[in-house]
Amino acid sequence: MASRPQVTVQTASGEAGGTAVLPAVFKAPIRPDIIADVHRDMSKNKRQAYAVYKETGMESPAESWGTGRAVARIPRVPGGGTSRSGQGAFGNMCRGGRMFAPTKIWRKWHRKINVNQRRYASVSALAASALPALVMARGHRISDVAEIPLVVDNSIEAIGKTSEAVKLLQSLGAYADVEKSKKTKKLRAGKGKLRNRRHVIRRGPLVVYAKDEGVFQGFRNLPGVDVASVESLNLLKLAPGGHLGRFIIFSENAFNKLDDVYGTFRKLSKTKKGYTLPQPSMANADITRIINSDEVQSVVRAKRTGTKKTGQKKNPLTNLNALLKINPYAKTMKRQAILYQAAQVAAKAAKK
Repeated sequence: MASRPQVTVQTASGEAGGTAVLPAVFKAPIRPDIIADVHRDMSKNKRQAYAVYKETGMESPAESWGTGRAVARIPRVPGGGTSRSGQGAFGNMCRGGRMFAPTKIWRKWHRKINVNQRRYASVSALAASALPALVMARGHRISDVAEIPLVVDNSIEAIGKTSEAVKLLQSLGAYADVEKSKKTKKLRAGKGKLRNRRHVIRRGPLVVYAKDEGVFQGFRNLPGVDVASVESLNLLKLAPGGHLGRFIIFSENAFNKLDDVYGTFRKLSKTKKGYTLPQPSMANADITRIINSDEVQSVVRAKRTGTKKTGQKKNPLTNLNALLKINPYAKTMKRQAILYQAAQVAAKAAKK
């Protein structure tokens, strides 16, 4: 989680123009498992139902010839005089027959998601976007960006032309990520080419604003760039593909409004009824640093040196010394058994 108390606010020229307090949402626990599960279910909620026509492959008045004619019992097309007559029909193995298990429109297309779980995923995705390592691991080009999360003064919300948006991103060092997205544009593989989605492109920065004074029109035409309001952040944009670490550019107003939208660990959200941020289970998740700290090392047991030799384990059933360690009386019992056997042998010899 991000732990810096202050974040630098950049001006449109790329210079430091002040500071802003880091919202509590960036200190929330990061849960990749919840992000992946919620994203998978959310992405199913915009699917449209499809199915084959219910009568396809079943229009023929075919009937089986029954047994006794040395042919399979599959229904056959009636009539004569054409190659079609006598052919198998209906079955999925037949030419012109129906498919196996024809698709139906009443399939379960959509998924219900718990509100709290959906919010947890969004909060985790926002927290992950404040860690440069995760943002770079996702593939974003942020080497020239001054600071993550990137906060720009409110002048960004009034940018209404794409040329001005390009200049702003160049001054912030964020245009390299847009160029990366532009180079990845290619023709889609599959039937989507025929369905008004011919091209695919990798995602670039996400611009988050508080008030739209032209920012949507200014940034929407840049390749890979998404624009969203801080009050309606969507997990599909915060973590595309279910992969956390999206590069996000906040306006100053939007950045300061995050505490009102999501609340803090002590204060309820103003827009989401009764919602507070999920508590992290550990204040410091750096286990190595905790274990190696002076406070912990001063009370742990010292490292043991040397080795303690352990002898070979003997079987008491086959080893007398091992048996005597367990039962010292075993020696007397064995001696009495031997004397008793000798006495028996002597008495038998005397009788003969």
